[in-house]
Amino acid sequence: MRRTVFNEDHEAFRQTIRDFIRSEVAPHYEQWSEQGYVPRSLYKQLGELGIFGIEVPEEYGGAGETSFKFNAVISEECARAGVSFGGSSVHTALCLPYLLKYGSEEQKRRWLPSFVSGEMMTAIAMTEPGTGSDLAGMKTTAKLSEDGTHYVLNGAKTFITGGVQADRVLVCCRTAPPSAEDRRGGISILVVDTKSEGYAVGRKLDKLGLRASDTAELSFTDVKVPARDLLGEEGKAFSYLTHNLPQERLGIAIGAYAQSAAAVRFAHEYVKERTVFGKEVASFQNTKFVLADCKSDVDAMQAVVDRALEALDAGELTPADAASAKLFTTELAAKVIDKCLQLHGGYGYMLEYPIAGLYADTRVTRIYGGTSEVMRSIVAKSMGL
Repeated sequence: MRRTVFNEDHEAFRQTIRDFIRSEVAPHYEQWSEQGYVPRSLYKQLGELGIFGIEVPEEYGGAGETSFKFNAVISEECARAGVSFGGSSVHTALCLPYLLKYGSEEQKRRWLPSFVSGEMMTAIAMTEPGTGSDLAGMKTTAKLSEDGTHYVLNGAKTFITGGVQADRVLVCCRTAPPSAEDRRGGISILVVDTKSEGYAVGRKLDKLGLRASDTAELSFTDVKVPARDLLGEEGKAFSYLTHNLPQERLGIAIGAYAQSAAAVRFAHEYVKERTVFGKEVASFQNTKFVLADCKSDVDAMQAVVDRALEALDAGELTPADAASAKLFTTELAAKVIDKCLQLHGGYGYMLEYPIAGLYADTRVTRIYGGTSEVMRSIVAKSMGL
C-alpha cells in the first residue's frame, strides 16, 4: 500500500540521512559500539547537517519545523542500517521540547544556538536508583540559597542516556518535599552545567543493547546551580514531564516499528542467499509463512505509527493513544525480530550480523519511556477500568 504520511521534502531528507549513514556512520559503527559511545565529532556533523535544528525556531538558528515526521525519518533510516546516532535522539526528541516550551527567552537565546550546532549536547536525568517509574518518589533535592541566587543540588541519577558526554543535563529534583495530598508536587527542573563543581559522572553503564549510546550514573554533591537555570516554574515539573510523554512514547513506537521493518529486510536478504540441504532457505514453506506473518505485523505497526504521527502533528495525540501505540509496537516488535533472528539460524546469534544488534536493541523499548505494564494501566484507565 502507498504510504501517505510523508511528502517529497521528507523523502529528500530521507535520502540525505541515508547517504550520511552510509558514508559517515556505517564504516565506524562497530568501533563505536565496542567503545560504548560515538565521537563528539559526530554530533558536530549532525549539527552541520541541520539535524539538531529541525524543530528549533529560525531566530535561534534552526529550521522552524513543527512536524515530528523528520525525526521519524531519522529513526527509520538508522534502524534500516542497524545503527544509531548515539545519544542524539535524547538531545532532540526529549530535551528540546522542554527547552522550547518552558525555557525563558533569555534561556533560549543562551542555549539554543549551541544546541543546534552540536557544541552543547544535552541529556535529561529523571530516574534514580530504587525509584524506577515512580518519578514522584525521587530523592534528589535542590535548596534555594538564602540570597536567592542559586540552588544547592544533592542526589544521584541512573540510566541517563547521553550522560557521559552531555554539556548540560536537565535534572529533575525536589525543591520542596511531597505532601500527603500531592506526592507529585515540589518537583523542578534545573539545567545543570556538567562542568560544575560537585557534579560527577559515575559508571558508564554496560548495556545489553544500544551499545553505541553512552548511558551513565550521575551524582551531585552540593552543586551550585544559578537560579536563572531553573526551567519553567519551581515545583511544576511533574506536569511538564507528563506533557511530553506522548511524543516520547510515540518516538519509541516509531523506533520499534522501524527495527521490525529492518529485521524483515535483513531476514529476507539472508534466506535468499543461504542454502540448506542444497536449497535456498527462502524456498521452504516455513520460511515463506514466517516472513509473510512478519510482513503483515510490520504493516500493522506502520499503520499505527503513521496514524499517531498525524495525530501528534495535529495536536490530537492523547497520552492513552501514545501508550497504546507504544504497547502494541514494542510487544509485537519483540516477536517479529525474534522470528527473523531464528531464520538466520546460528548466524543470527553472531553480532557481525545486524539482526543480533536489533534483537538486543529492541528489548529496552518495553522498559524505557514507561514499561509495558504502565502502558497497559494507562490504556485500561482510559477505558474506564
